[in-house]
Amino acid sequence: MILSSGRWRRTLAAIACASAAACAGSGAPAGGGGSGAPASGPIEIALVTKAMDSEFWLVLADGAKAAAAARPGVKLSILAPDREINIDQQVSILEDQTRRGVKALVVSPAGSAQVLSALDQASQRGIPVVLVDTDAPFDKKVTYIGTDNRRGGELAAKGLSDAVSGTAEVALISGVPGNESQDARAKGFIDAVSSEYPRLKLIAQQPANSERSLGLTVMENLLTAHPNLKGVFATNDQMALGAMEAIEARGLRGKVKIIGFDATREAVQATVEGRLAGSVAQNPHLMGQRGVEAALAALDGKPVDKRIDTGTELVTAANAAKYLK
Repeated sequence: MILSSGRWRRTLAAIACASAAACAGSGAPAGGGGSGAPASGPIEIALVTKAMDSEFWLVLADGAKAAAAARPGVKLSILAPDREINIDQQVSILEDQTRRGVKALVVSPAGSAQVLSALDQASQRGIPVVLVDTDAPFDKKVTYIGTDNRRGGELAAKGLSDAVSGTAEVALISGVPGNESQDARAKGFIDAVSSEYPRLKLIAQQPANSERSLGLTVMENLLTAHPNLKGVFATNDQMALGAMEAIEARGLRGKVKIIGFDATREAVQATVEGRLAGSVAQNPHLMGQRGVEAALAALDGKPVDKRIDTGTELVTAANAAKYLK
């Protein structure tokens, strides 16, 4: 079932309360830091995502909450910028949590390069850093937990090739430039189109910053500039759903095929209805769960694999039903 507006408001209100609780901390220095020494008092872990404005992040947060609830004495704070493009805001959040002295950070970097200094500050203070959803070139991280995004882009190319007939002009709508996960999806798609699916002619690439409204605007521009466009890959579902709205507004439903990424319930339902050609599924709940579990393992001095793949699959009308259960 698609999240109702009421549930969205209740969930976001709960997250706001968690963030407020985090801001009320005493600022005590961090403990643990992978040394194996037991932490005194509550084990406060901060989950810092890119945003909290879509189903994907809410599900990831639910996974983190489940892992925190399974360990007595864990206090989980959930914080995020207002929008994914607000990278400086995320950096400020990370720096603030480090000053407060949280015991561990579970982070989805909004800008893989821009957050490095903030992550290094945390590591220098003995705060374990776990990356989820999006990787970054940070050697001191405990682990990266998430999707093989390049492989996901390759699956999207296959899905679009299967959805269109004959030679077809296609376009790519990408996320915030410099975001590792979005860039990897785009790269996987571009390389697969070039090497494996010669029928697809990539004629345009434009960013829409992972936002639904901007995805709609970008799609309108693409349709105007390229009237023969037959397919689109959007590197997240928010942009794909915006593109879908633009296509339907022009009476082109079913004539321009769209593949998204995330397999949110709304995108999967749209796939069942034939409004999207498909979406590449991730497992955000597992990312959040394993992220908190890895942070606790690091605090306990236990080994953690440096990379944990949470899996991916192309969702089409043929297999969508299991994603709506």
